[in-house]
Amino acid sequence: MRANGWDAASQMNFDYHLQRLLGRATCRLGPGVRLLRTARIRNIRGDSDCITIGANSIIRGELATFAHGGRIEIGSWCYVGEGSRIWSGASVVIGDRVLIAHSVNVFDNLTHPIDPEARHRQIQAIFNHGHPREIDLDDQPVRIEDDAWLGAGSFVMRGVRIGARAIVAAGSVVTKDVASDTTVAGNPAEVIKSGLEARV
Repeated sequence: MRANGWDAASQMNFDYHLQRLLGRATCRLGPGVRLLRTARIRNIRGDSDCITIGANSIIRGELATFAHGGRIEIGSWCYVGEGSRIWSGASVVIGDRVLIAHSVNVFDNLTHPIDPEARHRQIQAIFNHGHPREIDLDDQPVRIEDDAWLGAGSFVMRGVRIGARAIVAAGSVVTKDVASDTTVAGNPAEVIKSGLEARV
C-alpha cells in the first residue's frame, strides 16, 4: 500500500522506535516529518531538544550529536538523502526547503583531535566508555540557508556558511563560505556561477 508516493515499509523507521523504547534521546519532530527506513538518529549528547526537524521534512540519512555538545536544526520541507551524515559538536543550522542529496557529509568538527596522543586517548575512551564529554574537536558552527542544494557526495567542512539558493555540485568539498545564488564545484570548491547566472 502506498501513501503520498511512499510505500508503508519505506516509511517505518524501526531504529528510531527502538531508541525511544530503550529510553535514549532522539529528536523533536515537526508535523508531517518522515524518518524513512534508513534514517538514523544518534543523539550521543543525550538531549532530544538538541535535534529538531521542521514540518514536512524527509530524513533518510544520519543525524548525530557528540557527547561534548552539538545541535542540529533542520527547517521545513527539507530532504536529507540516504547515506548522508550530519554530525554536530557545535551547531548545524539548516534553513527551509534545503535539499541534501545522498552520501553528503556535513561536519561542524574535526571528529578526532589533530594531535596523535590526544587522538589515541579519544579512541581509547570511545572503545571503553563511549564518546568523551570533555574534548576539543575545533567545533565551528555550520549554517545552510533556505533553498540551498547540496549535490551527491559533497562535503561541507566546519565553520562554513552556505547562502540561500546556493548549489554545491556533486563531489565538492566546501572549505569556505558560499554566497547566496552561487554555484560551486570541485575540491576545494570554487565558484563556477554567481548571481543571476547561477539561477539559469
